[in-house]
Amino acid sequence: MKAVVQRVKRARVKVEEKIVGEIEKGLLVFLGVHRDDGEKDAQFLINKVPYLRIFEDGEGKMNRNLKEVGGEILLISQFTLYGDCRRGLRPSFDQAAPPEEAEKWYEEVGKGWEKEGIKVERGVFGAFMEVEIHNQGPVTIILDSKERRNK
Repeated sequence: MKAVVQRVKRARVKVEEKIVGEIEKGLLVFLGVHRDDGEKDAQFLINKVPYLRIFEDGEGKMNRNLKEVGGEILLISQFTLYGDCRRGLRPSFDQAAPPEEAEKWYEEVGKGWEKEGIKVERGVFGAFMEVEIHNQGPVTIILDSKERRNK
């Protein structure tokens, strides 16, 4: 799984001009699911994202995590994170999981964070979405569960 994690002051997502998810201070997480992903990949993100020390402490240093600041997560599915542009100009999405499989893991990750006591808002899986982001910093972290396994 790939996740693009952005620290936000606030964020929201619309589908057909209707707000379907909205958070205040927290993390916007764009999540892509690889066709070979499974439970270990989901657990990697469930265990990692809420504990990333990317929020400022009293001294202005990034020492606090999402749970410590009482933040929220806005989770957005994004199969295009597995777009391969090595050949030509049109991305290939062969590495992305089929929609049914991707949605299963997308929901699993969101539920995992909710079990951690975090408020999780979501976009609509597979929908054309308009995402409004108010980055704070900006701070953007890219996580790839496959890199964890290769170390």
